Amino acid sequence: MKVLNIRKKLMILVFALTGIKATNAQVWSLQQCIDTAQVYNKSLQISRNNVAIGQQRKREAKANLMPKISVNADYKYFTDMPTQLMPASIFGGPAGSFKETQFGVPHNINANLQLTMPLYNPQVFGAIQTARIATTLSDLQLQKTEEQMYFDISNLYYNGQLLLRQLSFIDSNIVNTSRLLRNMQLLKEQLMAKGTDVSKVQLQKEQLETQKELVSSKYEQVMTGLKFVLGIPLDQNMQIEQEILYKKSNAYSSAPAIDIRLANTQSKFLLNELRTLKMSRFPSVSLFGTYGKTGFGYDKQPDDFLKFYPIGFAGIQLSYPLFNGTVTQRKISQKKLEIKNSDLQVQLVTEQNAMQINNAKRQLAVAQKSIETTSSQIRLAQTVYGQIVLQQKQGVASLTDVLLSDTALREAQQTYLSAVVDYFKTDLELKKLTNQLGIKN
Repeated sequence: MKVLNIRKKLMILVFALTGIKATNAQVWSLQQCIDTAQVYNKSLQISRNNVAIGQQRKREAKANLMPKISVNADYKYFTDMPTQLMPASIFGGPAGSFKETQFGVPHNINANLQLTMPLYNPQVFGAIQTARIATTLSDLQLQKTEEQMYFDISNLYYNGQLLLRQLSFIDSNIVNTSRLLRNMQLLKEQLMAKGTDVSKVQLQKEQLETQKELVSSKYEQVMTGLKFVLGIPLDQNMQIEQEILYKKSNAYSSAPAIDIRLANTQSKFLLNELRTLKMSRFPSVSLFGTYGKTGFGYDKQPDDFLKFYPIGFAGIQLSYPLFNGTVTQRKISQKKLEIKNSDLQVQLVTEQNAMQINNAKRQLAVAQKSIETTSSQIRLAQTVYGQIVLQQKQGVASLTDVLLSDTALREAQQTYLSAVVDYFKTDLELKKLTNQLGIKN
């Protein structure tokens, strides 16, 4: 995954704006939700900004190899001229004796243009490589954010679909219970059923209506969470597809998970820091040069003046650190321990990933089998319920038989929904563990 190019961003932006202004009848697909989040999700925007910051830091590190030019100027007024000791022998005096004397004028002005350019600086080269690896880390963090966004959106979207399916089951059960209630009321009027029988069915209907309210509330909460992740207004009208596209899949690639790639890149980052620390012991060489004017002024009579004289020089500077109190050695020792921990972290993440993949595959197989089994159980329970209701009308079956078959039908529906939830949850986890979950650009 890479950061979206400008053209695709514009396309997604146009789509998203169109989607937000759509009518209440618009149904959002999972891909539409993901495309909208690509534009409005704030966590994703932060990660993209971090990538841009990393790019700027890499350019900043490279800029340290470019020449630096500065302008310097200063003015000094000496109330007391500097004193120098001159050998008295210069003036014919005895050797070994000195005479105080003062040179110069009270007004001193300096203005110059200074150039410095590194010819060889191991720490600068190390910083450039460190910035390059840090940019790779930022890219991986962006991918991880996209992956997590995809995971959250898919999870919320699937939960919303399952709640809609549950509402559909409840509505169907309410219809069946309402029909049974009318039959029981007719039988009571004909003195063929007890009042308690009618009350039992009435209680079951009220329980279903209460369950519907609870599920509807959960659905609204899920939709609010989905809008938040998408980054759109919470009062935005939004509907999702009701059909659950369940596809059995047994093929998952073994691409390294982003967590493993992050751990490996972090190890490279620490190794480069260690190399930079070791290279700090090497000498650095730089070129420097200065050109400017030096001014001298005198403001006393009889000969006041202000005169400027050119000054310029160029040279090469060598800097070699001999001893800094073992500070560098202590830093190197610390960095080596950090690298050992990083290597252990890579091993830990890799082994944990392999274990989670194996567990997820087993859970996925169980969920697939459970979906197939419960689907057939629902069909069977519906058939049995219809037969029991017909028998109850004919006086062959009791109300208890009808209620038991209705309970069996609802249990089969709930087991089916639980199996689908387990499947989608495990499928998302497995795709995340095998680096198949994310935005394909």
